[in-house]
Amino acid sequence: MRRDRKNSEKDSNLQEKIIRINRVSKTVKGGRRISFSVLAAVGDGEGSVGLGLGKANGVPDAIKKAIAVAKRNMVKMSFKGHTIPHEIIGEFSSTKVLLKPASAGTGVIAGSSARDLLELVGVHNILTKVMGSKNRLNVAKATINGLQNLRTPEAIAALRGKTVEEIIG
Repeated sequence: MRRDRKNSEKDSNLQEKIIRINRVSKTVKGGRRISFSVLAAVGDGEGSVGLGLGKANGVPDAIKKAIAVAKRNMVKMSFKGHTIPHEIIGEFSSTKVLLKPASAGTGVIAGSSARDLLELVGVHNILTKVMGSKNRLNVAKATINGLQNLRTPEAIAALRGKTVEEIIG
């Protein structure tokens, strides 16, 4: 009982976004079977985001499944202020997404599902470029890959056994 209360508090500040709804048909002996595939993202606007794919015979069921999977797959990102700490390329399959930090007031310059994910994670100023396949699922996964590989200056300094001032100066 206590666990449910904790999850409901945690879920209350989550934002959900449907990225894609796809109608899928399978040909069987009696004709065609129609089902739906939904790609959804969930984020808290403070550095956590999750991506989920749900499949069902009806759209509402597929949406519920996708959101549940997205909540289970949430990952924490590290970024400074309202932009990312450094330039990075996220890759998934044949898709590459270039993520560049931007100055305040630039906004989210991104297309496809990259924009949805970046807004859900809480990044307000960023420049992106999608290279290769523009498939929405691949773009979303490449964006998450890039965000996961970000490192703060403090983390890099700790790996090298130095302070941030020693590295910069």
